[in-house]
Amino acid sequence: MSLRIGIAGIAGRMGRLLAEEVAAAGATLAGGTLRPGGAGQGVPGPVLPDAASLFAASDVVIDFTHASAAAAHASAAARAGKPLVLGTSGLSAEDEAAVVAAAEKVPVVYAANFAPGVNLVLAIAERMAAALPAAQYDAEIVEMHHRQKVDAPSGTALALGRAVARGRGTTLEAAGRESGRDGHCGARRTGTIGFAALRGGQVVGEHTLLFAAASEHIALTHRSFDRRVYATGAVRAALWLQGRSPGLYDMRHVLGMA
Repeated sequence: MSLRIGIAGIAGRMGRLLAEEVAAAGATLAGGTLRPGGAGQGVPGPVLPDAASLFAASDVVIDFTHASAAAAHASAAARAGKPLVLGTSGLSAEDEAAVVAAAEKVPVVYAANFAPGVNLVLAIAERMAAALPAAQYDAEIVEMHHRQKVDAPSGTALALGRAVARGRGTTLEAAGRESGRDGHCGARRTGTIGFAALRGGQVVGEHTLLFAAASEHIALTHRSFDRRVYATGAVRAALWLQGRSPGLYDMRHVLGMA
């Protein structure tokens, strides 16, 4: 029997791509849920009434919906004893705590980005940061997304910032974030990590990490041209979760990089 994969928010743009990738992977689409008040016309699978029903019908659930639903879906996964693949960004500290609590009972893959290329960029960013001293090389992260994106900086941009901080033996919170510069905001502080978020059009996702020194600049860029790359990665993560022990995993584990 093939793996039964459920999709939270199956009628959405990502939900439909996920359904296609489930079929392409030879897995079974167990069904999906709709956002409150959402219409189910043309949905590519059975529509289930709530998260509890979705987890009951599935071997693993993929959630790319909204930060406001992440904690509830993590709790539903823990109650049902079913694995979860979580790709929603913009989670609060409380939401992330709920995900961590669920991972004590079930395996969870939680990632800022499911594109293999992005995860390779994160690994490279950490190594670059370790080699380029913060006192000489300012780290700036520039990201651009479609005009509908509601959170900024993006989850991937924050993941890049955390990778830079790890490479420098600190945390993003301890290093300090600089963003939203406007007016006479003073000189840039040494060692901080800068963020700039651009929104417009229908850009799927562009991220550039810039290390800027007095004598040289080094840029590391990733561009996504099709959201399908996220769906393909998420389904790969769902298949990888089969037989895993409870714990909090990310795409580095799925890709064999951790």
